[in-house]
Amino acid sequence: MSVERISHDGQLLAIIMRVGGGEPGVRFVTEPDASLQLGEINRPAGHVIPPHAHNLGKRVIMETHEFLHVISGTLQVDLFWPLENHVATRMLTAGDTILLVSGGHGFTFLTPCDLIEVKQGPYLGENDKTYL
Repeated sequence: MSVERISHDGQLLAIIMRVGGGEPGVRFVTEPDASLQLGEINRPAGHVIPPHAHNLGKRVIMETHEFLHVISGTLQVDLFWPLENHVATRMLTAGDTILLVSGGHGFTFLTPCDLIEVKQGPYLGENDKTYL
């Protein structure tokens, strides 16, 4: 799996993981202190991860990271830092994943798309976003 980290002025904006040929094992592409962890697990048939549960622990989350996985279609992602300065444009297609870490972002659906989205909750309603 190829990984692209997009930064501007030393600020990580996004991480893109594209499908294909991952190395065996477990590889996280986020830092250990990131509030949303992103990694790849590539194990052979028969590999077992023993049943487990995650321990309770207080976590303070100040930012909202957004995870998108493209199931089908083509999506244009525009990245901004700070909010008003366009920094990069990337195209995502079926199988691609992006973790939006900081800054602003916008999307253009170039073809019909089916996406999975994950982000921290709870949703803050009108206070959740600032539109550019």
